Amino acid sequence: MDDLDVLDWRERTAALYLSDDDLTGFRAGRDELFRTHPASPIPGDDRAGFPGLDWFPPDPTAVVEAALRPASGTESIDTGGPDRVVRYRRLAVADTPWGPLTLWWIEAYGGGLFVPVRDGTSGRETYGGGRYLTDTVKGTFGRGLTLLPGRRVRLDVNYLYNPSCAYDDTWACPLAPPENRVDAPIRAGERAYSRHDR
Repeated sequence: MDDLDVLDWRERTAALYLSDDDLTGFRAGRDELFRTHPASPIPGDDRAGFPGLDWFPPDPTAVVEAALRPASGTESIDTGGPDRVVRYRRLAVADTPWGPLTLWWIEAYGGGLFVPVRDGTSGRETYGGGRYLTDTVKGTFGRGLTLLPGRRVRLDVNYLYNPSCAYDDTWACPLAPPENRVDAPIRAGERAYSRHDR
């Protein structure tokens, strides 16, 4: 894998997120990327027998609208890898049925929206470090979080997904800071990945 592979991965990810595919088609497209792409976070030795990602069943009640409250301040989140500490600025707080979630703006060239979530399923049914609803730096536009008029957002947690470090320890990922940890279980989106069961 080289930088051109990573660039192609991000382009294909963005195209998938911006496509007209329904949730079933989206999940099938994501499985295909993970199975075949050289920049897939699935370890190379596991790709040939990769059966696909494990998802909770689609849940129409997992699509909600939420008001946004102003937020301020910055947070440094350690990735545990070569990026070291990444700085994020609080953009707003969404009042969701599961609890308040901070929308973060990445404080780097070009910026980007980042919404990590750690919920009551983390470490049991889903990846222990939490999942992402969106990370626009990685091309995940429009599916999990859509801005609406009147300082509101539409959240579809059927699109919660694991960070790359959930599949292979060679990846390093920023995880949900304390204010993006909710006690309520969110049984929607991607489940934990375990290559030992496959």
